[in-house]
Amino acid sequence: MYDFTEKMEELILQYQELNKKISDPQIIKDHNLYQKLIKEHVKLKKIIDKYHQYTKVLNGIKEARTILDSEEDNDVKELAELELQELLPEKEQLEEELPLLLLPENPNDQKNVIVEIRAGAGGDEAGLFAADLYRMYSRYAEKMEWKTDVMNSNTSGIGGFKEIIFTVEGNEVYGRLKYESGVHRVQRVPSTESSGRIHTSTATVAVLPEVEEVDIEIDPNELKIDVYRSSGPGGQSVNTTDSAVRITHLPTGLVVTCQDEKSQHKNKAKAMRILRARINELYEQEQQAEIDEARKSQVGSGERSEKIRTYNFPQGRVSDHRINLTVHKLEQILAGELDLVIEELIREDTIKRLQKV
Repeated sequence: MYDFTEKMEELILQYQELNKKISDPQIIKDHNLYQKLIKEHVKLKKIIDKYHQYTKVLNGIKEARTILDSEEDNDVKELAELELQELLPEKEQLEEELPLLLLPENPNDQKNVIVEIRAGAGGDEAGLFAADLYRMYSRYAEKMEWKTDVMNSNTSGIGGFKEIIFTVEGNEVYGRLKYESGVHRVQRVPSTESSGRIHTSTATVAVLPEVEEVDIEIDPNELKIDVYRSSGPGGQSVNTTDSAVRITHLPTGLVVTCQDEKSQHKNKAKAMRILRARINELYEQEQQAEIDEARKSQVGSGERSEKIRTYNFPQGRVSDHRINLTVHKLEQILAGELDLVIEELIREDTIKRLQKV
């Protein structure tokens, strides 16, 4: 169990100092500073109240055990035993909750995401695997009661995707899907393979927290916008109207295309959402020194080039290489039971982050 006692004592001292500060007339006059301290005070109070509840439970357990060891009256001992049966599970629950309260919050965890899946090595089979991954995330989103919306897709012609980009909206989406960024590998016999040989193919997944317009300012003068006729899905608009949009961000060279909507206006709006997320990712990469230090305490780096997971069809297993996890429930995972892996990733990530607290 993670020992949070020393950290809690530090927080209690901070809380006492905050109590003094928010009572200081000079600080009260400074509205911005006062509001900042009040927010910090509320957060610390929540943690400390939970810790006081924990110490109260510990004292209750100690008293109950003392009674069981020293009391001769059976009725009194029975009451102490009942109290112990109530307090011990509460103690375990609090020992799980308290360390999590000490972890710094990731502001991106609550955000919606843009997911980009691209076929990698393996030709048509890689495109089919990209489609499998898209279905897996779509089904997982349904189970989580999240909303998905395809932003852009480029089919491979045999039911697969060269690329598909979609949004996922809901509660704590990035907090759960952020572990999916990287190279996913599949090992199976393709339907087109007559000799029964197992092929290995890959697909790349990138999960980007969606960025609001107010968070990323994009100068319209730095954009080159081209419109052209759609070549993929789009109903009657395909090859008849200039509804597809290509946006190039001149300072970075980033290019985004969208053609799935019949409306040029809608395609442009979707392309801008993707562009903001990619520019934000680029800005974060430019601050690599800080990010690298933070990522050392996390599960995986989140880099697109990192091989993170293998889906082995002959053995019916899924292996996550970052935490040495193997689950023999491939069909269930591809059907959207992704928490079989994500919960373990969160648990391992939490343990590593706690070691840094």
